[in-house]
Amino acid sequence: MLSVLALVVTGFAWRSIDSLRNNLATAGGLGLGGSADGAVDILMVGTDSRTDAHGNPLSQEELDSLRAGEEVASNTDTIVLIRVPNDGSSATAISIPRDSYVNVPGIGKSKINAAYGATKETERLKLVEGGATDEEAEEQSTESGREALIKSVAELTGITVDHYAEVGLLGFVLLTNAVGGVDVCLNEPVDEDMSGAHFPAGEQSLKGADALSFVRQRHDLPRGDLDRIVRQQVFMASLVGKVLSAKTLSDPGKLNELSAAVQRSVVLDDDWDIIEFATQLQDLAGGKVQFDTIPVADLNGMTDYGESIVEVDPKAVKKYVAGLVGEEPSDSEDPTTTTPNIDASTVTVDVANASDIGGLATGVSDALTALGYIQGEVGNYTGTSVSSTTVFAHSADDDSAKAVASALGGLPTDTDSSLPEGSVRVVLSDDYDGPTSAETTATSGTTETAGTSSAAGTSPTPAPSGPPIDAGSSGPRCVN
Repeated sequence: MLSVLALVVTGFAWRSIDSLRNNLATAGGLGLGGSADGAVDILMVGTDSRTDAHGNPLSQEELDSLRAGEEVASNTDTIVLIRVPNDGSSATAISIPRDSYVNVPGIGKSKINAAYGATKETERLKLVEGGATDEEAEEQSTESGREALIKSVAELTGITVDHYAEVGLLGFVLLTNAVGGVDVCLNEPVDEDMSGAHFPAGEQSLKGADALSFVRQRHDLPRGDLDRIVRQQVFMASLVGKVLSAKTLSDPGKLNELSAAVQRSVVLDDDWDIIEFATQLQDLAGGKVQFDTIPVADLNGMTDYGESIVEVDPKAVKKYVAGLVGEEPSDSEDPTTTTPNIDASTVTVDVANASDIGGLATGVSDALTALGYIQGEVGNYTGTSVSSTTVFAHSADDDSAKAVASALGGLPTDTDSSLPEGSVRVVLSDDYDGPTSAETTATSGTTETAGTSSAAGTSPTPAPSGPPIDAGSSGPRCVN
């Protein structure tokens, strides 16, 4: 998927490279477009394919470099919907967790990352049984899988997909190497064997297989796949900033290497003139490329048959996405406001518990810390009585307070002149129903903590969208 991003944001520098236009792999018959809404909406997909964009198997050396095992699958482990206004002034990338439990055409309820693979395999078997050759079955079933994913995303988000872009694991490695590595920052050291992620804490530059391990790790992370998404977003933001830099755009050698990486790893829909589209973005600045994630109703959901899933509320997702792209929600009287774009690592948040729920302040503080905020004072509330949960800041126009209020489920904000500039205080009342780290539900001296799933007797673990990440920062944002 990073290959596609590089192609979009630097394509105008390659307008004269006819071979790029002629040698890109394409896919047709995907049922795209049909909605003139003032923007181009692109579904960008990262697959775990062990072939290149033209269907050629990877060499054993290339497979070994990916650290991804030998399993052959067609799952889409990275799903991002990107909206670009027709004037090319900005880009908003909205990540969808791979385990989101959604309606898939022809299948019913399923994890969204299986929409492509499950549909493809079902259709492939039908075609083979009907007498199609293996090659015919592969081509037609792949088209069916892509179309099923496109429809699933459109139904979930309420956005009509205009264009489709797909990249496999190899493309990620090739692109990262082409730009000379990408800068990242970790809050804590990482030592996780399943993904091959072994990194110290702090800022560092990663390329090749190490970069792939960084964005693929989801085990041993506090929020699992959601933390992995944040890693992907900060990586993409750092990459976009690097690709947009003069050092890349003025270097013919790097542009040629990027071009080669894109030609070998990217599949685009056949109605998309990517070079012409990219020329519209030549004035796009890194700070105008923003990354967000849809809200999650239950991070630790489980189906009736015991499958671990991420539960999402389609109505809430549509409302959130509508707000991000500057539209009025179609099914709500109240418009969704865009979450302010702030750096959570610069904001200190005090949390005070004015409710009868034991441990609530600690749980909420932990949830905010997981989103990157600095933990302030945490304890019981000692001020005048409050009737509802409120987020306080020094001034009414404080974007940090608005971002915290949004992260906790859309809480009201108010002013407290005693607070220093840049600090936020959350006062929790009995009406609070937003996220906590462990969804503490203690009352009257009894504490109950949700386990690793939302089976009977436990509470859901919602995960609201955190502060957006943009590509205009001076350095990489530190993450879990």
